[in-house]
Amino acid sequence: MNILHTAHAPDLPRRLVLQHAAFLLGGTAALPGWALSELDATQGLRAALERGAGSAVSLLGRDGGYLNNPLVRIALPEWLQQGAKLLRTFGQGAKLDALETAMNRAAEQAVPAAKPLLVNAVKSMSVQDATQILRGGETSVTDFFADKTRTPMGEKFLPIVTTATEKVALAQKYNAIAGKAKALGLVNDQQANIQQYVTGKALDGLYRMIGEEEKKIRQDPIGTGSKILQSVFGALKG
Repeated sequence: MNILHTAHAPDLPRRLVLQHAAFLLGGTAALPGWALSELDATQGLRAALERGAGSAVSLLGRDGGYLNNPLVRIALPEWLQQGAKLLRTFGQGAKLDALETAMNRAAEQAVPAAKPLLVNAVKSMSVQDATQILRGGETSVTDFFADKTRTPMGEKFLPIVTTATEKVALAQKYNAIAGKAKALGLVNDQQANIQQYVTGKALDGLYRMIGEEEKKIRQDPIGTGSKILQSVFGALKG
């Protein structure tokens, strides 16, 4: 049934999915003369999210995915950066560089574990979720995935990150020093444990790249080569 042409007590959230899609994806442009079905709209949004998530995982889950990407590269924790210059003057520069490289490599190794959770989140997306995404602006997709996946994904990432960082001696020393600094109120909870810090930053980077991929799809749905994305997002954009 065409949800835009329903005359009897239409479900408002379902109507809003397409109305806000028209606003967000096509500016002030009106919907096309033929109205999209609810199934088309839902499939289009799911296809966009799954494609964006898959692309982000592929981009980040490889050598250099984090380390060579300035948008998501994981820097040394702020408190350590403050003393890094002094440490380098004492010949500790190579160790600091090794730690930063290890942090990013750990994130790259962990990211592939995210794909099943992201796909499941897309498949379980409700009409209300779709409405929020289409109404939410530039961070709506990031917010959706973070709400649905951040906790379970962090649980998946942490042991992978731990295994990777344990290979670097400075990582173990970091936790001992950061623990003492936390007790003095000099370091916050997130930065007190290197594995927790990397896991959090890895997730931030993943959601950031999903958002970047979503922008590409919104800007050029035809260029994606997907018929569903062309028919739904292309029509709304036009």
